[in-house]
Amino acid sequence: MRPPKLSYTCQHCGAQFPKWSGQCLACEAWNCLVEEIKQTVSHPRYQGYAVGEPAITQMAEIELQEHEARIPTGLNELDRVLGGGLVLGSVVLIGGDPGIGKSTLLLQTLCHLSQHLKVLYITGEESLQQVTLRARRLGLPEKNLLLLADTHVERILKLAQKEQPRVLVIDSIQTMHTDLLQSAPGAVGQVRESAAQLVKFAKQTHSALFLVGHVTKEGTLAGPRVLEHMVDAVLYFEGEQDSRYRLIRGVKNRFGAVNELGIFAMTEKGIREVSNPSAIFLSRYEKPVSGSVIMATKEGTRPLLIEVQALVDQSHMANPRRVCVGLDPHRLSMLLAVLHRHSGIATFDQDVFVNAVGGARITETGSDLALLLAVLSSLRNRPVPHDMIIFGEVGLAGEIRPVQNGQERLREAAKHGFKHAIIPHGNAPKTNISDMKIFSAQTLQEAVDYFKQTF
Repeated sequence: MRPPKLSYTCQHCGAQFPKWSGQCLACEAWNCLVEEIKQTVSHPRYQGYAVGEPAITQMAEIELQEHEARIPTGLNELDRVLGGGLVLGSVVLIGGDPGIGKSTLLLQTLCHLSQHLKVLYITGEESLQQVTLRARRLGLPEKNLLLLADTHVERILKLAQKEQPRVLVIDSIQTMHTDLLQSAPGAVGQVRESAAQLVKFAKQTHSALFLVGHVTKEGTLAGPRVLEHMVDAVLYFEGEQDSRYRLIRGVKNRFGAVNELGIFAMTEKGIREVSNPSAIFLSRYEKPVSGSVIMATKEGTRPLLIEVQALVDQSHMANPRRVCVGLDPHRLSMLLAVLHRHSGIATFDQDVFVNAVGGARITETGSDLALLLAVLSSLRNRPVPHDMIIFGEVGLAGEIRPVQNGQERLREAAKHGFKHAIIPHGNAPKTNISDMKIFSAQTLQEAVDYFKQTF
């Protein structure tokens, strides 16, 4: 009998090599190559997702079935991130830090779906008794939920084919292993091949599949990068360990908007939705304090109000510090240079610390103007009023550029009682919004002058 061909796969980047070496030539990581059996292309696992013989078809002739409709999961915030609900036949990958609440979230979701759909929860990390104990502690309905404790992919698919569940959960994909490879569970090859078989089953049976993924210490999903390409949606479960709030952020979604944000609170009875998300990012002081500015940002399709805090202090070091929590430190350095060049306000001898309240991560450029005015407020020790909202992008030439969905941001601020706003001139509304006094600026110098004259 002909011996099987061997290949060596990098645990970090997934690159394959015919010979073992101490260092991966692709990503230059050390001691990361593991042995795998190279399969031939005639193996059944290389078959496509389609059922039956493949054929070329015009799009106009394709009929969508009734099951293409969205299915509510019982958690409106999760439905929002998924694009309006769960689509049967879709594969969703959820990653997050240990203990963040991934298993709790999916257990709650499946217990709700079990009231009208056949569901199956497959755990590779816990026993059936542990899953049942958590469900009873959270007061979840247990009657129709099917459980399976196994890590063997072929055995799982055989049992799933017999039961025909409409929704499955694999907790977690890093614990699964297949007989196609000889490497240990969690290896790059095992994660890739196990996910490929599970995705194929979900597509062919039109069952919705949730995959729980581990993350590395850098915060990225463990395993091969191709894992994120194989699934339909990738969600990251985020949150500080000492905070009761949890955020679900969609970074990929074939059935909805990306960068959508769902906000939850961890309670004694499990995960609960936050009805007013802007409230958790706002700190209400008795009196206005310097360095605190409220900005309106856009997360997916939802406007959010987030407090940005800045602290500027005399530096006693040769290189002043620039520390950011929740914002981009490189963009802060660039904006401080713009502030000096176009407004004459220098911070080269000052330490600048910036924080986004509530553990939020702000990635959009609409926070530029609020960030600079928070720095100016702390530097001059001049507080900004409670009812002031600020947003806008600042360019290198000192201009203030308009941002997307400016009207929606203003309406969200008005709904929370804000009466004043500093915004880009391009976002100035044609009609008044709830008696809000709006100042629109074309340049950073205009905004700084307005700030000095008013506060």
